[in-house]
Amino acid sequence: QVQLVEPGGGLAHAGGSRRRSCSASGRTLSTYGMGWFRQAPGKEREFVAIISRSGGNTYTADSVKGRFTISRDNAMNVVYLQMNSLKPEDTAVYYCAATEFGVPGPSPQEYAYWGQGTQVTVSS
Repeated sequence: QVQLVEPGGGLAHAGGSRRRSCSASGRTLSTYGMGWFRQAPGKEREFVAIISRSGGNTYTADSVKGRFTISRDNAMNVVYLQMNSLKPEDTAVYYCAATEFGVPGPSPQEYAYWGQGTQVTVSS
């Protein structure tokens, strides 16, 4: 079983950038397809970006396409979400998640393991 750890979130201004990271203990992350999800107050958890075990396949939600990039460093056992051109509507709790599917999909139900989630707030 893998435990996912996300360092603290933070505050950003609109137009700014932040990088989220997700590291693992218990098992190596290269075993898992990985995803980033987010949940804003009063809304359902939504898919942001996913990446395959090898990192060769990625898929990004339309709402963040061209602004957010998912990547992974399997040697360092970490997955990243680079967030650029942030908007106030990006404000949410962000979660990383792991699935045993090598090429994961966007449904949260596919993911068995979740990080604790961290708040990202974008001010206008």
